[in-house]
Amino acid sequence: MKQLLSIALLTGLVTATMTPQALAGDPEMGMKTFKKCKACHSVEAGKNKIGPSLFGVFGRQAGIVTDFKYSKAMLAKAPEIVWDDVSLDAWLTKPKKFIPKTRMGFPGLRKQEDRDNVIAYLMTLK
Repeated sequence: MKQLLSIALLTGLVTATMTPQALAGDPEMGMKTFKKCKACHSVEAGKNKIGPSLFGVFGRQAGIVTDFKYSKAMLAKAPEIVWDDVSLDAWLTKPKKFIPKTRMGFPGLRKQEDRDNVIAYLMTLK
């Protein structure tokens, strides 16, 4: 899977801001860790659940998934956020700290390795 990510990076398929942290994750392990997120988020384009679809999230402006009703807190902060490795790491660390009063009830991923892996997995969802 890391080879696929490398090819995507080299061919320009992934174009959002990337730091060494983004390249540190293992997408296959991220897919396993992402199981914690599947109750609320889909990875299929256009399929929203309790949370918005995360297909194509990497490099996307926050708060723009159609047919999803975002919280007022998310909509207020969304113009400032493009989902890259830095913003996703902050969000996945502690969502309610990143965006106070968000409706997302997930407490976050405590381990940096888990966050790096999930971010690497999200980068593959194009």
